[in-house]
Amino acid sequence: MLSLSTTSALPRLPRLLGELPGPRAQALIERDQAVTSPSYTRGYPLVAARGEGCMLEDVDGNVFLDMTAGIAVTATGHAHPQVVAAVQAQAAQLLHMSGTDFYYAPMVELAEALAARAPFPASARVFFTNSGAESNEAALKLARYYTGRDRVVAFLGAFHGRTYGAMSLTGSKAVQRRGFGSLVPGITHIAYGTQAALDHLEEKLFPSVLPPDEIAAILVEPIQGEGGYVVPENGFLGRIREICDHHGILMVVDEVQAGMGRTGRLFAIEHWDVQPDIISLAKGVASGLPLGAILARPELMTWPPGAHATTFGGNPVACAAAIATLRLLEAGLMENALHMGRLLQASLTQLAQQDSRVSLPRGKGLMVAVDLLDAQGKPDPALRDQIVDRAFYRGLLLLGCGKAAIRFCPPLVIEADQIETCLQILTHVLSEIG
Repeated sequence: MLSLSTTSALPRLPRLLGELPGPRAQALIERDQAVTSPSYTRGYPLVAARGEGCMLEDVDGNVFLDMTAGIAVTATGHAHPQVVAAVQAQAAQLLHMSGTDFYYAPMVELAEALAARAPFPASARVFFTNSGAESNEAALKLARYYTGRDRVVAFLGAFHGRTYGAMSLTGSKAVQRRGFGSLVPGITHIAYGTQAALDHLEEKLFPSVLPPDEIAAILVEPIQGEGGYVVPENGFLGRIREICDHHGILMVVDEVQAGMGRTGRLFAIEHWDVQPDIISLAKGVASGLPLGAILARPELMTWPPGAHATTFGGNPVACAAAIATLRLLEAGLMENALHMGRLLQASLTQLAQQDSRVSLPRGKGLMVAVDLLDAQGKPDPALRDQIVDRAFYRGLLLLGCGKAAIRFCPPLVIEADQIETCLQILTHVLSEIG
């Protein structure tokens, strides 16, 4: 049986030693600002030095409770010893030998493990990438290649990445598109998550401007991530499957943020018993190393050698980390995500009942969000940003998403007392703001 948690030399709860940012952090921030791109979306001045489990230490020795997991990436926690050991062992043997042109065991072993677990009628074929954007680019290309069609349906609020194909699929924020010129053509966005949106697609768009026999794919997040951790209505994903089957369209599911155990299932789509045609993965696959993938029904992956490739996708060190991650997920972390997710939602529900500025929570497993509301009950992004910022200065790391939501996507090793501490800090911040 594999260990559920890490053995940590860091405290398990926040420890602040002085004013934030400390002198070392401030010095590094100043160096960073002189040389890095202004497009990075830094919020509060965290300068990370090391992490263990759910805790992060900055360069000045301050320790924070991390409810972000590096944007839902470090699924097994920061520096889980079994992931670290797998990385170290593989790095000592082979750092790189491109899987596009050659063969090596970690890539084959990980592909076999993912293919065996894919929610398809049979097995799967796997193409490895470096990121979520690359996975969605690959899914878009494969869908167009296999079907011979070029149109795609995506959703408002969706985030699929910032490269050109992925950006064209994204329907999240104007700043992600503004100023970049013409995007990939043939992509239509509709509202997410409701039967009414699919009624509009079938009854209005199909007969008029979007012939279904020209659509290669409908690309959907089972739970929207950047869009606000939005859970769709029951029946929404199943109806997409029916529409795709009726018109020969491929159902592509973006599991970049929702997948790899975050919702308590390896793939979030499994909560709805829907079988897609292609799945895109990244983020938590290798628990901190850059690795993504698309899984496709075997009969769909018909593109020939050279049609799509990658130098670093499926890197042997990243694959070794991913194999260790899968073992940990199945040894108890997915179960912990379900239990701790229920506790988190119950605690947030209690907070919402006490403070009208906080909405009831939504989500599955450890993919949970609440909205921050003004006196009229409308989304209040300024309040959300203020809470996220003030929480940092009390030792809690949070991220926003959607219009005015705070997302809670901690490492899956989180324990009950850490959730309790998170809620205590949130409650104090809300009281402080008044």
